Amino acid sequence: MAYFDMPLQQLQTYMPPLTRRSDHAAFWETTLATANKIPLDMRTTPVQFPVAAYTILEVSFLSWAETRVAGTFVCPPGQGPFPALVIYHGYYGRRPDTWTLLAWAAAGYAVLAIDVRGQGGHTGDGSIYPDGQAAGWLTKGVEQPDTYYYRGVYVDCVRAVDVLANLPHVDAERIGVTGVSQGGALTLATAALHPRVNVAAAEVPFLCHFERAVTLVDTVPYSEVATYCRSRPAHVDQVFATLSYFDVMNLADRITCPTHVTVGLMDTVCPPSTVFAAYNQITTHKALLVSPFAQHEHLPGAREAQLRWFAEHVG
Repeated sequence: MAYFDMPLQQLQTYMPPLTRRSDHAAFWETTLATANKIPLDMRTTPVQFPVAAYTILEVSFLSWAETRVAGTFVCPPGQGPFPALVIYHGYYGRRPDTWTLLAWAAAGYAVLAIDVRGQGGHTGDGSIYPDGQAAGWLTKGVEQPDTYYYRGVYVDCVRAVDVLANLPHVDAERIGVTGVSQGGALTLATAALHPRVNVAAAEVPFLCHFERAVTLVDTVPYSEVATYCRSRPAHVDQVFATLSYFDVMNLADRITCPTHVTVGLMDTVCPPSTVFAAYNQITTHKALLVSPFAQHEHLPGAREAQLRWFAEHVG
């Protein structure tokens, strides 16, 4: 894969006009106020796993549209309180397995990984969508912000932070968020929408600068939007109006916690200009790991950089 996007020098200053509508802040204020009225109704079940020293729980909680979100909690040995992380997974995927989460716990963090609603894990989706969609989730309910799929997803991710804060041995004053691709987008969105988040680390984030992504690459998942718009040309303006409320580029300037981001300059799934469009809007303390030859992947050195980032800010 050769370079296809802007040169790095241009990317570093790339700040396209924001696409958010005048009621963007009000939309999220109303959404979160509505979500806060939903009881968390947390449920935990101990998990038998052949690593006896760690606390491992199957966790679930109630969220948007009467959906019960499933997750795994892993806590280091001892009473803590421990710094803690919520982990979000990539598109099509599911939460990391327990063995993977033990690596974070071995580093001294209590971790909660959740399944994104309706995707590959054990979280269903109670929302009702009034129209059809392209294959996948990116155009589900996209005709209106109130019915859009990612409204429920973002609410789930925000509520997961409150769930983690109420789990055993967790220091509620030291909570971070992290994830890759879709998980990277959910990391940034949650950091923007929840003041309790103290630190964030997003890898190759998705859901940034929709207009450019959809017209620059033809790979999934962004191609789902093009497919939908191709079949409904009269709806294009409304589609992008809806997406503007969930575009991480339009949320990024709300982030107040220290934020670490990674980007690959040969990434044809989440193009580098879309990542920079969001990253350059972040005004708080931040750092960017750039890999000139990386595609859409977990970047070499990223995990160590994140561990150092978390240790500096909540460790």
